Amino acid sequence: MNILLSTSSFIPLKPSSLLSPPPFYPKIHLRASHTREFPVTLSNHARFSVCATAPSDQGTTSAFHFDDFVEKDWSFLDNEDTNTSAEHMQKIDRIISAGNIEETSKVLVSIGSESFVDRLVESSPCQQLLIVHSSLLVLACIKEKYDKVKCWQGELLDVSEKWTDFDVVFLYFLPALPYQLDQVLAALANRSLPGARLVISHPQGRQVVEEQQQQYPDVVVSSLPDKTVLQKCAADHSFEVVEFMDEPGFYLAVLRLNAAESNQ
Repeated sequence: MNILLSTSSFIPLKPSSLLSPPPFYPKIHLRASHTREFPVTLSNHARFSVCATAPSDQGTTSAFHFDDFVEKDWSFLDNEDTNTSAEHMQKIDRIISAGNIEETSKVLVSIGSESFVDRLVESSPCQQLLIVHSSLLVLACIKEKYDKVKCWQGELLDVSEKWTDFDVVFLYFLPALPYQLDQVLAALANRSLPGARLVISHPQGRQVVEEQQQQYPDVVVSSLPDKTVLQKCAADHSFEVVEFMDEPGFYLAVLRLNAAESNQ
């Protein structure tokens, strides 16, 4: 469903304990000067406990209440990406270039940091860019900056078929997906075009992911796959591993959907 959210009117509901979030949750600052509304598409599984208000046609205020909303702390993704050194930006550019994006491409990014999305939008124009994330607040910030970018709040396996078939898929933070690798590749094989490229990456490598898993166990639920596991799982779902790098400080795996096998 589509819900219009105003960037100036998020109001927490009672109980009062929700008014002061625990210290491990990031504080979200919304600029009051921005009152433009925009659509964010939500999965059927989304649950909320915030209230968004918007002016009605009669000049009064209409409130939309959502129950049981829980926002995980995703701030560490962008904290890790605040490094603007030439080396770090080269890694981000290397990840993006692995997708071989063209102007006619349909691109999916699953759990990308805001800075990665910024770089992707700036460097690689495409026909359609869809950002999938479980955080409504992250998506709202992206949508505020890039009106033409499509945003889906929910899990990767629940993405609507209206946006398929994909030419390029970036799994920017695979360890946060609550699925087995086999499930992810099976779903993407059915939603991607023959020859599509799947890019699995982490700009800081396996060791940092393991550290993040210790610090954020509710968010980082798995590790990055090694080459043997990835090759076996890829072959089971008509993918071919065409590039693999698992080095200290950088992880990159590029898979291509086999045209002949995916049509069977």
